Amino acid sequence: MKKILLGSVMALGLAFASGAALAAPVLRVIIVDVRDLKAYLHEVDALRAEYKKANVPITLRAWHATFAGPDAGAVVVSVEVPDLATLAKVQDMQKSNTEIAATMQRIGALRHIVSDSLYEELGP
Repeated sequence: MKKILLGSVMALGLAFASGAALAAPVLRVIIVDVRDLKAYLHEVDALRAEYKKANVPITLRAWHATFAGPDAGAVVVSVEVPDLATLAKVQDMQKSNTEIAATMQRIGALRHIVSDSLYEELGP
């Protein structure tokens, strides 16, 4: 078991070192409980514009879950970036860019995160 784990860690390390693991598109899915949906969507739009202004390739969308079993009615935010390096840049800018940081603070006051997941695209 230790050999399998060590081999997996080494393979992952090699993939990161070669840049292969950084090249796959990444989707972050955040399910939120929102207090004021109109205000929340306004802030998401502002955040989208701020990342565009900062020239960060991000697709930010808000969704309403309809056919979602027990999650029907939930508000879902998707954050799609071209790779893990861009996701790291997005996270960093939430602290280092004063405009983005202020918007994130306003967003934080309007929501409670129920679930936060990260997905990597399966591709050829």
